[in-house]
Amino acid sequence: MARSRSQNLSLQGPFILLGFPGPRSLHIGLFLLFLVMYVLTVAGNLAIISLVGAHRRLQISMYFFLCNLSFLEIWFTTACVSKTLTTFASQSGAISLAGCATQMYFVFSLGCTEYFLLAAMAYDRYLAICLPLRYGGIMTPAQAVRLALGSWLCGFSAITVPATLITRLSFCGSRVINHFFCDIAPWIVLSCTDTRVVELTSFGIAFCVILGSCCVTLVSYAYIIVTIVRIPSTQGRHRAFSTCSSHLTVVLIWYGSTIFLHVRTSVESSLDLTKAVTVLNTIIMPVLNPFIYTLRNKDVKEALCRTVKGR
Repeated sequence: MARSRSQNLSLQGPFILLGFPGPRSLHIGLFLLFLVMYVLTVAGNLAIISLVGAHRRLQISMYFFLCNLSFLEIWFTTACVSKTLTTFASQSGAISLAGCATQMYFVFSLGCTEYFLLAAMAYDRYLAICLPLRYGGIMTPAQAVRLALGSWLCGFSAITVPATLITRLSFCGSRVINHFFCDIAPWIVLSCTDTRVVELTSFGIAFCVILGSCCVTLVSYAYIIVTIVRIPSTQGRHRAFSTCSSHLTVVLIWYGSTIFLHVRTSVESSLDLTKAVTVLNTIIMPVLNPFIYTLRNKDVKEALCRTVKGR
């Protein structure tokens, strides 16, 4: 009877996304800022995909992975920002249990997929720089497709278990989620049932995904750095480094913000700063990626110039 009553209480009314508390003027400013950044994200990443599709010189595994990353960034930002924009516009952060679970699933699935894609891109750069003579034989188009597909499948599979466990929780107290999207941590603290299984499962999956992809990336770049240092000519070293500098920049920003989000002394005292860093990952990074890969990559810059000039 008590269990049934708890489940009934968990179905009473929607949850409320607190977002960014403040006056109406702040919400209008944030709405315009988020909207502009969202449009830039979609336009910039679509431009990358279009450039790669239009220029045969860019149709290699390196840019195939970049297209996957750009496609992911579009949907990752959409999953996070669409509800936030609606909240700013309507002044209502109401979201149903099913809607919250769906948003959480897609945000974290796409986030996990990004870790795997970045690791696959690091491995691709390792093969290109450290094993150039064997690169074409190892990183075939079919192998690139398998790595990309594996990244997507692993990313969407990883979050399935915690998402299922969360939907079985009962919520019978406050229904205000102190975030601008349905993040796991501020959501499950509202549950009136034991959340230890969910917390341990989420931590275990996050640990495996982040540590596993980080190890692949670190080992790949360790070999890359050693190989670049051994190149005798300055021009050769510069050319080799330029092929991976864009990816390395994205990796440093992505993992830097990840380290902060998972290693902090007090969730309560750093909540506002946590939101700010989450904005970096979910909104700012997807905007920056097209610019980073365009401005720091000679091939992409040349393809962009040819497209602008109509050649």
